[in-house]
Amino acid sequence: MQNAPVSSLVGEEYEVEVGPVAHGGHCIARTEGGRVLFVRHALPGERVVARVTEGEETSRFLRADAVTVLDASKDRVEAPCPFAGPGKCGGCDWQHAKPGAQRRLKGEVIAEQLQRLAGLTPEEAGWDGTVMPAEGDKLPAGEVPQWRTRVQYAVDAEGHAGLRRHRSHEVEVIDHCMIAAEGVSELGIEKRTWEGMASIEAIAASGSGDRQVVLTPRPGARLPLVELDKPVSVLRIDEKDGGVHRVHGRPFVRERADDRTYRVGNGGFWQVHPKAAQTLVLAVMQGLMPRKGDTALDLYCGVGLFAGAIADRVGDQGAVLGIESGKRAVEDARHNLQDYDRVRIEQGKVDQVLPRTRITEVDLIVLDPPRAGAGKQTVKHLAGLGARRIAYVACDPAALARDIAYFKEGGYRVRTLRAFDLFPMTHHVECVAILEPVK
Repeated sequence: MQNAPVSSLVGEEYEVEVGPVAHGGHCIARTEGGRVLFVRHALPGERVVARVTEGEETSRFLRADAVTVLDASKDRVEAPCPFAGPGKCGGCDWQHAKPGAQRRLKGEVIAEQLQRLAGLTPEEAGWDGTVMPAEGDKLPAGEVPQWRTRVQYAVDAEGHAGLRRHRSHEVEVIDHCMIAAEGVSELGIEKRTWEGMASIEAIAASGSGDRQVVLTPRPGARLPLVELDKPVSVLRIDEKDGGVHRVHGRPFVRERADDRTYRVGNGGFWQVHPKAAQTLVLAVMQGLMPRKGDTALDLYCGVGLFAGAIADRVGDQGAVLGIESGKRAVEDARHNLQDYDRVRIEQGKVDQVLPRTRITEVDLIVLDPPRAGAGKQTVKHLAGLGARRIAYVACDPAALARDIAYFKEGGYRVRTLRAFDLFPMTHHVECVAILEPVK
């Protein structure tokens, strides 16, 4: 006996009352039959017609877009970008919300994740509930901050550059990205065709005039002659080993934070918002309050941003160990911090390298893990080192809340939490939590 075919609900429409915001750039609604919808392009309190974009009769929930707004929120604005909206570019989640409303929504998500995953109220987390805009980003409704210093363009079959649609490999061809930094826009990536290319990353360093383009060719394709509107170095991703190779120009860009210059090579990680690195360094240093002679760990250290800031403050009698898995990032970190005898950078995964160091105690810890978080075993290890203060930098509030719960089990509590809107128009938010041992 064959199973009956599962019926897709894609394209079905429901008139719904939109409920609270959820983690991921959407709001929660329910059909009259009680089925849960995750609705994008909506705002809490609105009444909308939601069209299903993913889901079947047997799905636990459905994904949908608000295609008609019947009763609009006072926080709604016309999306400034012509490529934002149902079925279009997936990069911006909140173009249709006033900037202040976007920050409130992000704050509600953080609060919900803290309560659900760590059992903490904002007050218990030492947080006033606000999400702070970056310097210069407080703009009137309808205006968009040009903050994205790194843009990953996808390329369609005809060689046109664009951005991917939400949860899709389809390319939304664009002629301009409104949130791209001026240094990215002036390269003119969207003005030319890129035959044979799968993707293009454009980088405009905010700490210098360095510009870089990283090309990923389709299998067997030849590299184009790159002539853009501004001087730019060009790198390519090798289709066989995924390595990054220099075509011409510098293989790195130079960034600035905390009065230091950092080399970031081969399209490596650096905070995307031009004010982010400085904002986060200040928040971490204010929370940790390093003292002369302190020993410190900088985990998932990238090119050494926090390790450098701590090394400046702990003096010659202090010591800093950075751990980073990326080979090129480790090379950059060692180059960037070569003036400091008191800094050592180890390559490898934190959960593997940290036990091998045989470190049993440390004064300070800063960790900036990937989106999945540090995880239970790593947190358990860190909680056993007796640090006076721990700074946790998080780009995902769910991972942060999960790891805070593990730190609670290990005898640490959150002293303060700060949230920063370093990704305007999107659902992403950056947090810095400062933890200390329970007295």
